Amino acid sequence: MKLAIIRQRYTPYGGAERFIERALSTLGSDDLDVTVIARDWPEDAQSDFQRLLVQPFSIGRTWRDAAFAHAACRVVANEGFDLVQSHERLPCCDIFRAGDGVHREWLIQRARLRGSWKSMGSRFSLFHRRLLNAEKAMFASPRLKHVICISRMVRDDVLRHYEIPEHKLSVIYNGLDLQAFHPGLRTLHRNRLRAELGLSKEAVVFLFVGSGFERKGVPMLLRLWPALPRHAHLVVIGYDRKADQYARLARKLGLEHRMHFVGPKQDVAPWYGLADVFAFPTIYEPFGNAPLEALASGVPVLTTRKCGASELIHPGVNGEILDAFDEVGWQQALLAWLKPDRQEAARPSARASAIPFTYAAMEQNFRHLYSTLKAA
Repeated sequence: MKLAIIRQRYTPYGGAERFIERALSTLGSDDLDVTVIARDWPEDAQSDFQRLLVQPFSIGRTWRDAAFAHAACRVVANEGFDLVQSHERLPCCDIFRAGDGVHREWLIQRARLRGSWKSMGSRFSLFHRRLLNAEKAMFASPRLKHVICISRMVRDDVLRHYEIPEHKLSVIYNGLDLQAFHPGLRTLHRNRLRAELGLSKEAVVFLFVGSGFERKGVPMLLRLWPALPRHAHLVVIGYDRKADQYARLARKLGLEHRMHFVGPKQDVAPWYGLADVFAFPTIYEPFGNAPLEALASGVPVLTTRKCGASELIHPGVNGEILDAFDEVGWQQALLAWLKPDRQEAARPSARASAIPFTYAAMEQNFRHLYSTLKAA
């Protein structure tokens, strides 16, 4: 079977790109000929898939996205693939993997965060209008055979915003390497990383991992941290264009010794060994590899109802599910999970909740979907 997977560009810290690399290494076999269509993607001699790079001239992100969409669909028309799976909103795909969720829903949640006045720009933004139009056209396309939703939340968002038959939607969760993310990381890395950050024995470490700080809740954590006890520390890992501004604000608030902005990390596994609790107050996250990795590492997770990974959380057992805009509730939860005995009690159930999410399960679900669609 000739399968094309479309993703515009590679970001080494991006969750979608990490997913594709993992999925491709799992799916590669003699009966599946995989080609990645992208604007740029790094070469890797150990990868079994082919790369087909399309790099149309463009200026600005709106033109860039539109030019790539046109060029990618032109490649699809000429190459004769059996199935085309896109991670971008394109009208020429057979399968759309909604790894970025539903853009219309994301804009609604961002308007809640920013307020109606600040969000007016999104309504008139060429970029957002193009994305909304592309999303609408894709879901209405007669070519679209199936939508892979990475959480039940995303499936419900699609059904709420677009007229698409429910039988065309399925939930296929991300897989992860349970050998790379495991509770033993605590023994391997905790003391070393605590020493690197200069943490005292009494320090309780809340960990945040994610790029795009505004969407994923870092500003709220900054607002809440001054009211927490001095032994509460926050370690922030990830890329953001305004990361230096967040760090300066932390210093202005007198939090420079309790909020640690350590930047993006290609290997985040050791940092889960440092963490006592994972804090992820996102306003919209279709699933979230980082919360899943935290759970697999035996770290309880505090997150929001608009995070797909909240479907793995049993409140009070392996974490908490809160409203992204309920700062009082978040402050109470952070205080409650400062207690070491509560963290310790949650570790086994955190690990257990991640056990079903393996690469093997993900591969089986993808292969079943491909074979079903090809036979139809």
